[in-house]
Amino acid sequence: MVRAVKSCLQFCLKLLNSTIGIIGIAMLLYTIWMTRVWQRDASPEDYSSSFPWFIHASLGIGITLCAVTCLGHVAADTANVCCLSCYMIVMFLLLLLETAIIADILLNSDWEKDLPEDRSGRFDDFKDFVKSNIDTCKWISALIILVQGFSILLATVLRTLVTDHEANYDTEEDHIPPRIPLLGHPAQPLPYAIGGVHIDPYFTTINEAWKMNI
Repeated sequence: MVRAVKSCLQFCLKLLNSTIGIIGIAMLLYTIWMTRVWQRDASPEDYSSSFPWFIHASLGIGITLCAVTCLGHVAADTANVCCLSCYMIVMFLLLLLETAIIADILLNSDWEKDLPEDRSGRFDDFKDFVKSNIDTCKWISALIILVQGFSILLATVLRTLVTDHEANYDTEEDHIPPRIPLLGHPAQPLPYAIGGVHIDPYFTTINEAWKMNI
């Protein structure tokens, strides 16, 4: 029963991680497309300046999501307590950062002024796309947050299950009953004394058998 539940949790955790990995790959492909467009439209002055920060941010998000996905697959496949703990911590920090960014956008009307200027214009295009498809973007954002939250929950349950199973296994090993000695090795009788003379039953039995043979 424990193995069946463990396998089910591992499969569900891998499935959720695959969703996060797909989002990470999509971010990497979007970054490649933005880079090609920027290289095509950029002037020599833009090449001499620093790389656009929005493309950097998209590349970092894609790499981070892919790395978290790999960590989650390793943790789910091995069901190692240490890997599961690291995965939970990373996912919690990522979810906390996303929540802080969303809260800043919703509560701060001048949040765009806190960002540096993007000379490539990719950030403005992305912002216009989000505004024109605000409902779809809201559903996608909610889906990402729910997937991350359920991943943390499943990792917590799997880690608890593995820890309890290991604790029960160690307890059973500590209470193994002593083994019964093999039959066919009867206990030797204790020596005794008659009239102050010490007699060993083992040698007495051998002497009697030798006399009978004679």
